[in-house]
Amino acid sequence: MPMNLPTRSDATMTQPVDDPTAERLAAALRCATVSADDPHRLDTTAFDRLDAHLRQSFPLVHAELELRRFGPSRLYRWPGTEPTGVAAILLAHQDVVPVDDPQRWTHPPFAGVVDDEYIWGRGAIDDKSRVLAALEAVESALADGLRPRRTIYLAFGHDEEVFGGDGAVPMAEHLRQAGVYADLLLDEGGVITADVIEGVRQPVATIMLGEKGYATVRLSVTDTGGHSSMPGTQTAIGRIARAVHRIQTHPMPLRLTPVIADMLHRLRTVMHGPRGHLLGLARIAPSLITRVMATQPQTAALVRTTTAPTVIRGGVRANVLPAQAEALVNFRILPGDSVAAVLRHCRKVVRDPQVRFDVVGTATEPSTVTAPGPAFDLVADLARAVVPGIAVTTGLVPGATDSRHYADLALTRCNFAPVVLDERDLASIHGTDERLSRVNYARLITFNRRLIEYFATTGTPQTSGADS
Repeated sequence: MPMNLPTRSDATMTQPVDDPTAERLAAALRCATVSADDPHRLDTTAFDRLDAHLRQSFPLVHAELELRRFGPSRLYRWPGTEPTGVAAILLAHQDVVPVDDPQRWTHPPFAGVVDDEYIWGRGAIDDKSRVLAALEAVESALADGLRPRRTIYLAFGHDEEVFGGDGAVPMAEHLRQAGVYADLLLDEGGVITADVIEGVRQPVATIMLGEKGYATVRLSVTDTGGHSSMPGTQTAIGRIARAVHRIQTHPMPLRLTPVIADMLHRLRTVMHGPRGHLLGLARIAPSLITRVMATQPQTAALVRTTTAPTVIRGGVRANVLPAQAEALVNFRILPGDSVAAVLRHCRKVVRDPQVRFDVVGTATEPSTVTAPGPAFDLVADLARAVVPGIAVTTGLVPGATDSRHYADLALTRCNFAPVVLDERDLASIHGTDERLSRVNYARLITFNRRLIEYFATTGTPQTSGADS
């Protein structure tokens, strides 16, 4: 049986947001809060404009919730009516990635255009819609006199796209020092996909329970250099090229982790044809399943630590042998592997003592993967209520999110938003023509409002008994 959720007509789930609600999101998209690797280059005026917009748009939130600032990051505390701990930490981020070629966009990326169907702009999906949707839900709940029984935190970072060092990290540490431990940590990551998984006719909600690690390894070579008319048997560039080739053609081993085995088990019940039968072998022939999944980039990322050469440098002129050459290889690390294991693997497959290996930039270990529990059941049931007829499965975030900094602060972590996206929508994230439909935005707000209603009436997630 599903959980006892607040009831509302399913017809509301397909109604688009009205013009004022769409405009509040659009106004936020007009604030070009582009994250910067160097904090000193951050355009704080864009975040100041966003701050003013949020305060004006959500007066009850800013009158009744406690707000603590960590630079442009925002940590809201909504005290519960009962002093019995923390129900949830709801994460989202205000920053967005830069735009490579604005001329390719249908509308300028920071114009915040609203039409009859969509709200257009960088951040419409990733991730300002989730910031605004949470605030819309809290504002309406406050207006209706609702209060959570147990405390809720809203944590909106300003540098998630550059690993959260000045936003999520200090906010999480503040919560850690305060002894916060929540039932649910909810962040971006999984969505509801339509017509994306072959063999599955219904939309699939993927509620992620952890994420892969991240590391960039620099390969470097120093040689004597010289004139190109008298090259040796091996040059710095040739040595680096060979090393990159060996790393790329000798990836780390395939492995079926428990969370992906669970994901496949859940998908098997809704997948038709031979693929459905194949998934039935996941628990008795995992090596067969991983080999099949490794044939496509999207599924290969679920069963191995991925290897991506991204940068190679060396040389100054065509007739000069370079004295130095280097390459960068990016790894997204599967739970069970580690940054140290990646380095060992690189040295083992290259087998060249003249090549040096160093981890550069930010590196993170794979997160702990939480098991599905009552909080997962709650998120799954809310998703089904907002988008009826979906299938629900688990998964693993292939990229990096702010939630990795909060992993020890909650019993269950879920990376999920109840928006229905197709392949074009997914391609627009960090790409061209990012947009969110009015209907999807309504789903986001309704999901957050129902989550608040649940915590106002029940307080603590209970096991639903549903096959979620």
